[in-house]
Amino acid sequence: MLLASIIFYLLVTILIGVFSSRWIKSSRDYVLAGRRLPLVLASSALFATWFGSETVLGASSEFAEHGLLGVIEDPFGAALCLVLVGLLVARPLYRMNILTFCDFYRDRFGSRVEFLSSLCMVPSYFGWIAAQLVALGILFQAVAGIPTLGGIWIGTAVVLIYTYIGGLWAISITDFIQTVVIVIGLIFLAVELGSSAGGIGAVIANTPDGFFRAIPQPSLTDSLHYFAAWITIGLGSIPQQDVFQRVMAARSEKVAVQASYIGAGMYLTIGFIPLFIGLCAVQVYPSLLTSVSDTQLLLPTVVLQHTGIGLQILFFGALLSAIMSTTSGAILAPATILAENIIKPHWRISSDAQLLRVLRGSVIAVAIASTVMASLKTNIYDLVALSSVLSLVSLFIPLMAGLYWKKANELGAILSISLGMTGWLIFEYAVPTEFPSLLWGLGCSIVGLLVGSSISKN
Repeated sequence: MLLASIIFYLLVTILIGVFSSRWIKSSRDYVLAGRRLPLVLASSALFATWFGSETVLGASSEFAEHGLLGVIEDPFGAALCLVLVGLLVARPLYRMNILTFCDFYRDRFGSRVEFLSSLCMVPSYFGWIAAQLVALGILFQAVAGIPTLGGIWIGTAVVLIYTYIGGLWAISITDFIQTVVIVIGLIFLAVELGSSAGGIGAVIANTPDGFFRAIPQPSLTDSLHYFAAWITIGLGSIPQQDVFQRVMAARSEKVAVQASYIGAGMYLTIGFIPLFIGLCAVQVYPSLLTSVSDTQLLLPTVVLQHTGIGLQILFFGALLSAIMSTTSGAILAPATILAENIIKPHWRISSDAQLLRVLRGSVIAVAIASTVMASLKTNIYDLVALSSVLSLVSLFIPLMAGLYWKKANELGAILSISLGMTGWLIFEYAVPTEFPSLLWGLGCSIVGLLVGSSISKN
């Protein structure tokens, strides 16, 4: 019954992609849904940007093990990101009427920065997509006993089909449906486990001392790691194409800004539900935290072993919804950059119809590359953090400088991207330090921008 319900849900999702294809007349329709999304679709799309495997599986297990300080990155950092997008980025970028984030770097700094930013942005998505595919593999393993690797490839196939056919229109429609399923499924499970744990008051009372501490110990190292946790997604995901596409797909500048704030509020409030569920699970079934082979399997294991079929269908429907909505948008984002900013300028693409074909081919290429990565590394939280760090150390500073500092120029942007990435790689792999390597990379990016913009006055 449970497996049959999941198969039915997957088939419905594919049909939505087929249905949405009727609105795909151009590359702009495919990438930005024709910039016609109303507030409700734009808000649910932004909420669904990251509300996937990291929040439902990764963050819930991190919270159960390490308390509030273990989940600063998500959901708090992710909600911060959407607030800052609405506050700083949505209005000026919407007015530019561009197709990708890298179009901004081209228009502001030139074609060399466009190409360099594309080379940084496309790989940054592979870890993010891989994290969602790993979660799909975990889901199929828990429900059907399919090996994780096999589940990864099955999940890839389903997401690829409806993304390939329907583009952002299919993603936006499924995001709205999936948001409804997510909320209903998680609320029912939270009520069930909360009641078993004795209610919210009992759950809070039974947590260890310091579990809800929101500020780290007063030491330099702890403070820097705390700050790094806030900005990994909070700043690092601002210059990412999936966020950009969902903001730019809104039907007006006002809707784009409002959707960013509403999406942030939804992410923060709904994001607490799986954290509460994970905490209830370890209190009601304390042996599970040590008995499951992978803590990311904590919630699926609880649901399968200790709930009825109705709640299982709701939970796994919610989980599948969260993962698929995040994965589809994350695949389309780098595929768009690959087609628009890397292939198009160097190949002879003379028509929009040709570009649309290249976009769909790029979707396939990105999906395959991410699936290979998912097969090699299976920790969801680590995969997501890696993808956000790449854009933080290379692309965030040039973006903000390009929007708000008139003296920023091409050389400054090139040095900012290059030194930021180089600095992070050095301190992450060659010269490890007790301080977060992403802060070294971010500092190098700032220095590169200031030095380059000072010595070149063009």
